[in-house]
Amino acid sequence: MKKIFTCLCCLVLLLTGTSFQLPSEWTSLLDKNLSKWETYQSFYHKVGYKGKPPVDDNGVVIKPIGYNVNKNNVFSVVMENGQPVLKITGEIYGCIFTKEDFANYHLKLKFKWGQKKWVPRLDELKDSGLLYHSQGKCGVEYFRTWMLSQEFQVVENSSGDYWSQSSSQADAKALKDSSYKFNTAGKWTPLGGATGNGGFCGAGKKMDKPIGQWNEMELITYGDKSLHIVNGQVVMALKNSRYKDGDTMKPLTHGKLQLQSEAAEVYYKDIMIKPIKSIPAEYAKYFE
Repeated sequence: MKKIFTCLCCLVLLLTGTSFQLPSEWTSLLDKNLSKWETYQSFYHKVGYKGKPPVDDNGVVIKPIGYNVNKNNVFSVVMENGQPVLKITGEIYGCIFTKEDFANYHLKLKFKWGQKKWVPRLDELKDSGLLYHSQGKCGVEYFRTWMLSQEFQVVENSSGDYWSQSSSQADAKALKDSSYKFNTAGKWTPLGGATGNGGFCGAGKKMDKPIGQWNEMELITYGDKSLHIVNGQVVMALKNSRYKDGDTMKPLTHGKLQLQSEAAEVYYKDIMIKPIKSIPAEYAKYFE
């Protein structure tokens, strides 16, 4: 009996020891070498940009910096308490994007703002964003920087806003004042460049923490539906994710993940993803 007890104790110690870990359903997307990511940089945008190709002093169109150049080390990893943290300086418009394409998942990550801002947003709120269902080439939207995608905005005081990118569209329950804002009492409203309603919908709640503190954001997406969650609160629900390809509307339900460099210093960490088989039951009410 004593031998059996001793063996059981050893087994418990083995299972609870620091060298043993049970398989996790979450997969980390961030390491110190950024091995799961690529980068793209477009331009040093200037004040007054109106969507046209940037030109030099002689009127010659400037070429984008391009893929995997990482000029001025805009994207880098710093270590914090032994854990990797992605630093994006924001100096040049661009993105860091996953090599892998994802569909039907729960993504969670943390962000906090740095101190620096750059032209052309020196007098504007710090801005970045998580772009999901990203497909095709970079540089196809207004700022000639990002892929066709849906945006979970990261911005001072209103993270979780929705923006369409390029020809993407989605429907949100919204009420309109000066602009659309997510509200469960609203009606399902089509959003995106070709809908006639613009491509923006404000977050339903302002859940951001003060500058310098870490915020947690979660993206839950399954099929054509998605939820933007900031610090534990749902601030946006979208359905019927799609894009316009010529005269045809097509589903937009999978793609790469992009994190924007958009004239503000920002940090991301604990970037984790897991597959899901449905929208979790506790969130079903947002799609009624």
